[in-house]
Amino acid sequence: MQVDSKEKPHSCKECKYSCSKKSSLVRHMRTHTGEKPHSCEVCGYSCSETSNLLRHIRTHTGEKPHSCKVCEYSCSRKSDLLTHMRIHTGEKPHFCKVCGYSCSDKSSLVKHMRTHTGEKPHSCEVCGYSCSTKSSLVKHMRTHTVEKPHSCKLCEYSTSEKYNLLVHMRTHTGEKPHSCEVCSYSFSQKSALVTHMRTHTGEKPHSCEICGYSCSYKSTLVTHMSIHTGGKPHCCEVCGYSCFVKSTLVKHMNSHNGEKPYSCKVCEYSCSDKQSLVRHIRTHTGEKPYSCEVCEYSFSQKSNLLTHIRTHTKKMR
Repeated sequence: MQVDSKEKPHSCKECKYSCSKKSSLVRHMRTHTGEKPHSCEVCGYSCSETSNLLRHIRTHTGEKPHSCKVCEYSCSRKSDLLTHMRIHTGEKPHFCKVCGYSCSDKSSLVKHMRTHTGEKPHSCEVCGYSCSTKSSLVKHMRTHTVEKPHSCKLCEYSTSEKYNLLVHMRTHTGEKPHSCEVCSYSFSQKSALVTHMRTHTGEKPHSCEICGYSCSYKSTLVTHMSIHTGGKPHCCEVCGYSCFVKSTLVKHMNSHNGEKPYSCKVCEYSCSDKQSLVRHIRTHTGEKPYSCEVCEYSFSQKSNLLTHIRTHTKKMR
């Protein structure tokens, strides 16, 4: 007797599920009983369906029977290939009902929805930190293990995050993909561009809670706070010299080791810090960027301008 394809004579006694084949009902019942009759001989993994076991076996054999016809991508599951193909077609069938965000795979939509719900299902067992994605938790765990799996092939640099390695590689390639739309300045990091833009906008997001002083850079605020605390946290182990900023200490240390890494391309002059080289270059270019507001005198160094200003203040007395 032939059964109509639309007819579903086999029904589940536990739920409303019904199907046309008895074998389908047998498989369905395993969702209620938890039975997993198909086992992997390699690792002991078990599952309810033969097809799931076949897919699992590929994790051991490395077999990837599903290949992309556009590029060289291949995978072990057909569903993964369908998701991959959307990279080429641009199809984004999964939509967020809150903000209209769309993506090519369902898992990305699930992660995105957490930006609206605030859900953070992945937790650190060491410190209680929680996050919305498993990859973020993996990165966080490296702060406890000090693991740095991403290494530079050109130098000894290593990092816990792949993105940091990509940024680091630009120190070797000289690539600066982030450009300022106002001037011709370009940067290797987006954060550096954001900070630079403040020179054009005048934005000063960092404020002192004691006196109200505000500035564009966090490092400038840290230096400013030393005025209130009176502390100079960076000390020279050779002579006891101390200063507010670490970079100043680095320059100072060159006075002990005699290192002069900055050289003039016009003459044989060399110095221990970049700012000294900038000042020296002006002896060749004739540039005098510091001008007196009282008279038309200009100087190549700020210290000379300050000395000059005193000639006016004395006349006013």
